[in-house]
Amino acid sequence: MNADSPRKTLSVDLGERSYPIHIGPGLLDDGSLLRPHLAGRQVMIVTNETVAPLYLESLKRGLIGGAESDLDVRELILPDGEHTKTLASVERIWDALLAAGFNRRCTLIALGGGVIGDMTGYAAACYQRGVAFIQVPTTLLSQVDSSVGGKTGVNHPRGKNMIGAFWQPRAVLIDTATLKSLPARELTAGLAEVIKYGLIRDLDFLAWLEANMAALRELDDALLIDAILRSCTIKARVVVEDETEQGVRALLNLGHTFGHAIEAHQGYGNWLHGEAVGTGMAMAASLSRRLGWLDDDEVTRVTTLLEAAGLPLAAPSEMDAEAFIERMRLDKKNLDSRLRLVLLRTLGDACVHDDTPPTLLDEFLRDYPRT
Repeated sequence: MNADSPRKTLSVDLGERSYPIHIGPGLLDDGSLLRPHLAGRQVMIVTNETVAPLYLESLKRGLIGGAESDLDVRELILPDGEHTKTLASVERIWDALLAAGFNRRCTLIALGGGVIGDMTGYAAACYQRGVAFIQVPTTLLSQVDSSVGGKTGVNHPRGKNMIGAFWQPRAVLIDTATLKSLPARELTAGLAEVIKYGLIRDLDFLAWLEANMAALRELDDALLIDAILRSCTIKARVVVEDETEQGVRALLNLGHTFGHAIEAHQGYGNWLHGEAVGTGMAMAASLSRRLGWLDDDEVTRVTTLLEAAGLPLAAPSEMDAEAFIERMRLDKKNLDSRLRLVLLRTLGDACVHDDTPPTLLDEFLRDYPRT
């Protein structure tokens, strides 16, 4: 790759299951980046009603290339929205694969945001006990988070992502040009996950985000590529350290315990995932202050950056302390009935904490600002 090219590539180094992450504009049309990672000639592209009119034909054209291609490329277009992230939707993927007679050497390609990526990955993990899949994320949130690391699954009415599997993709193709069509609210939601990486592990990145947030929201191409590259690099390192979240990978869930509780209580899709995580990170910072870890200036720094990104800080008025606790007890990080929270010892240094006094947590949740 030319050194002056805006395209970047990094690797998730997992031995035989290592895979590249390609980042840059105009990648959808470049089938040479994906064809080496196909398991065979059978390909099923799974996308949704919003993304398909925008990018499906470009992806197919890039994959198939010239008329000499012998690929059997099919497509499945699902409804859009977090509320569709269910086993019923995954069954539609399996139905399409079976109807097409796809075998163990087929490849599923997820074209869309985190919902499509998670469902397609889970379908691939289960179909004929595991087939290949590739991630082509089209939202900022999925580009910096859900497309990397192999977490797949669906929601349950009582908890987010409670049913799933670890199943790594064979490649991740991040075409940053797709962000040009992203609604402003979706872009803002994705920035929550970008901010998370600075808060948990990279103080220099946090300062960089503070300096460049306005330009990122204006879709500055070079800055977006840098932000995605730095986010994916941090996540790739964490995944290599702890692929199945037995330890350090849990730190990637900063704000998620509070955020998932909000999403489940409010109904999936009413709050975007990134919006709920943004509020969750503000709550985690505030609780960290109550525990004596962060000072007032550090909490203000967190909330100021979240506000600059356009993210909400206040919890929903409909959720009282009891509602939060009920939902949070279903969090996947909990062990032996102990509530485990990802909090901040200081900015750039997160930890998993399972010893928050119940009375302190209850008081915190009762006092936290509501909309």
